[in-house]
Amino acid sequence: MNRILSSLLSYSLLMSLIGALTLLSGCQSFMTKLSADSPAPATLSLPIPIASHEFSFDPAREDVVGTLQVITVRDEDTLSDIARRFNLGYEEIVSANPGVDPWFPKAGTEIIIPTQFVLPDAPRTGIVVNLAAMRLYYFPKAKAGELQKVITHPLGIGRVEWKTPEGTTRITAKQENPPWIPTPSIRKEYAKNGNPLPAIVPPGPDNPMGTHVLRLAWPSYAIHGTDKPPSIGLRGSHGCLRMYPEDIAHIYTEVSVGTPVRVVNQPRLLGWRGQTLYLQAYPILEDDKRDHNKLFKKSLATTLRSTPKAKLDARPQATINPILLEEVIRNPRALAVPITYQHLTLQAYLDHATRVQNTLPLNATWDGDMSKQLTVTEVLEMAENEP
Repeated sequence: MNRILSSLLSYSLLMSLIGALTLLSGCQSFMTKLSADSPAPATLSLPIPIASHEFSFDPAREDVVGTLQVITVRDEDTLSDIARRFNLGYEEIVSANPGVDPWFPKAGTEIIIPTQFVLPDAPRTGIVVNLAAMRLYYFPKAKAGELQKVITHPLGIGRVEWKTPEGTTRITAKQENPPWIPTPSIRKEYAKNGNPLPAIVPPGPDNPMGTHVLRLAWPSYAIHGTDKPPSIGLRGSHGCLRMYPEDIAHIYTEVSVGTPVRVVNQPRLLGWRGQTLYLQAYPILEDDKRDHNKLFKKSLATTLRSTPKAKLDARPQATINPILLEEVIRNPRALAVPITYQHLTLQAYLDHATRVQNTLPLNATWDGDMSKQLTVTEVLEMAENEP
């Protein structure tokens, strides 16, 4: 177990955190004295976390990016605060930490930061949205001789009665400081609730479109910001895909008109990282009535039969850890978990995840300004009234 976890986590850290010397040096003792029975790493001299929204990877060998991290709750932290700090959505952070009060977590509690991602099963071009993960992935075109890059950010998606559509579309326009022109059906809904809307809501801090918008070829649908950041990672929109203000500003500069956008709904993701197969399971959306057990069995069989993409891979000999697989499926926690190591338990894997400081990561998109964050009371009372 010592050798398994050491090699596994070493690979993850080296690929995800290359160049972050402070983090790597802080993990040296962690990487060399690992075993399933050993205590969790010491909390002294913890490394500074690094941003978890942009990764380089080898598409011939990797379907998994990032690394799992763990922080310790401070006084007055909420899981919503921590989610934004680490570029996660609300459902991601809550799913990863069952049993933790999202609004009043006890100071000193360890919080799993699920910043390791199995990429969706979709072409690695343009924008890919996974509704089940409530997450966007953008794959810029790689230059010759360079690794593939992916940029990923959390999303808010459409409510059950205002579902975000699946399928393929494209970006048709970009606009800064957009007005909001609510559709007739939305205006009717607002009026029925005693909150009539004007025909046009001008740009400004109270505009639910936020500061930037990427309009889609699907009429009335867009990727845009929000005036309520804690709503990211929830089903609260009228079908649009909303992002943290800092994230939409970032992705706005990266993409161009004409970029393809693929929207999928994949709650159970399988992907290779070198010779290791990972499974990441998200809670199934309440209106998704597909037979996911049947779909997963087919996906797993296809994945294990797939031809190795690199000569040194040992994928044909990969053996699934059935107990761990069953636990991940039964309790979807938005965690990417290696399932081809026999005798590995989920708890052992989590116990030896990288402990980092509970601080704004290096190169984060957010500036950490909490004055722009709503209070707990405001979030709990927030009406689901965004586009």
